Amino acid sequence: MQHICRRVLLERMACALMLGLVMTLTALAAEPPQWAAKDLRAGIIGTDTSHVPAFTALFQAHPEWKIKVVAAFKGGSPDLPTSADRLEGFAKTIHDKYGVEIVGSIEELLQKVDVVLLESVDGRPHLAQVTPVFKAGKRVFIDKPLAASMDDARAIVRLSKETGTPFFSASSYRYHADIARLRDNPGVGKVTRVQASSPFNKLAFHPDLYFYGIHGIEALYAVMGPGCVSVSRKVDGIADVTTGKWKDGRIGVYYGPIKSGEKLPMIRIWGDKGTTESAGPEGYEGLERAIAEFFQTGRPPVDSAETLEIFEFMTAAQLSKERDGADVSLAELRK
Repeated sequence: MQHICRRVLLERMACALMLGLVMTLTALAAEPPQWAAKDLRAGIIGTDTSHVPAFTALFQAHPEWKIKVVAAFKGGSPDLPTSADRLEGFAKTIHDKYGVEIVGSIEELLQKVDVVLLESVDGRPHLAQVTPVFKAGKRVFIDKPLAASMDDARAIVRLSKETGTPFFSASSYRYHADIARLRDNPGVGKVTRVQASSPFNKLAFHPDLYFYGIHGIEALYAVMGPGCVSVSRKVDGIADVTTGKWKDGRIGVYYGPIKSGEKLPMIRIWGDKGTTESAGPEGYEGLERAIAEFFQTGRPPVDSAETLEIFEFMTAAQLSKERDGADVSLAELRK
């Protein structure tokens, strides 16, 4: 009997130790990172994209980042079905499920929040929508596409600098777990060619690559870095392919599959000693963590000069298409 009691006691002690370990690990997992210095209230502009409930949920799932979405302005574009048909549904979701207050104007929103997620699916109103945010000095993440024109993209960067209010814009593809390896040590010798791919869907009123092509092009730049000098584009019944020439001789390609069901790796790299490619797709968490750190520190993780070059790349691709695939210099867009 004494042996049995001792065994039971040891088992209970082991269970207690295990429970304590689990609780300690859980606490450590939820420990705020060093950059999470203070509690921040976040506001959303534009409730017409699935990113709205997804980002709201991720912030709620990571209280250690110390950011909570508290208010949203619906916004929306009545002449764009992709916006108009989803606006009310996503607004209702974040209000009913996460307790987000829906307000009637951007000015009202800015009075209630510390930082802003500009989520409008339509890039056309982004400049007008972000202007009061910059003037109020609120750090802002601008979801893709940054704008619907090269002129507006430049104006956003200029206004950010004039007001001293930082922003950044990026795709979740930039934060895929494989990006660091593919950029820093792909293991293929001297890199000669990088191809990025993402679903190819256009959006009315925007150049072809601005809406979904930007995902693959963001991944391409995350691996290659800036330095593209010219672009050419070829479109056929299988794919929409934009080829960029970098100043160091590397070739960077965006491959947009048109053929239904075609699946390609996000990144494929060729070198003088072999090839490699990225693994499967991922979610928004890497991007969301980058947004959280930016909101807390004010340090944009993507330089605005690189963001502008990405838009020059996509704009040059549009011009190449209009010129029957001719090579278009990015310098032409900078005159």
